[in-house]
Amino acid sequence: PLRLRIARGMPIARALGDSRLAMANPDSVPAGKYGKAALSALGVWPSVANRLALGGNVRSALTLVERGEARLGVVYATDARASKGVVVVGVFPAGSHAPIRYPIARLTASRNPEAEGFRRFLLSRAGQSILVRHGFSRP
Repeated sequence: PLRLRIARGMPIARALGDSRLAMANPDSVPAGKYGKAALSALGVWPSVANRLALGGNVRSALTLVERGEARLGVVYATDARASKGVVVVGVFPAGSHAPIRYPIARLTASRNPEAEGFRRFLLSRAGQSILVRHGFSRP
């Protein structure tokens, strides 16, 4: 498998060869915005900006890599983990992009009593262990 040390000035353009870098659209999709920020912080955005295979969401970017239409992709670790068709070659360092957060909220106008129960479950020890098992970190 391809090895790429994720660091400032990494040779990502060379690692791509004649392929493209799959990622969600950095102009409109949060995953793409995080990806562009990390690649910029590492000083390599200019070397890949014109070699992108953009997806409308992170799962479509992952699919491009799974099908071999892009050699590398920038996706959420949780999505990559769930895929049998990709190998994680590296993870962006902490601080290279804003923290990725998944907020949970219940609508104040909700009349569904299960909504609050579901929120409580996600924050419970059992709910947190399920989330951690799937690659999420605790709040």
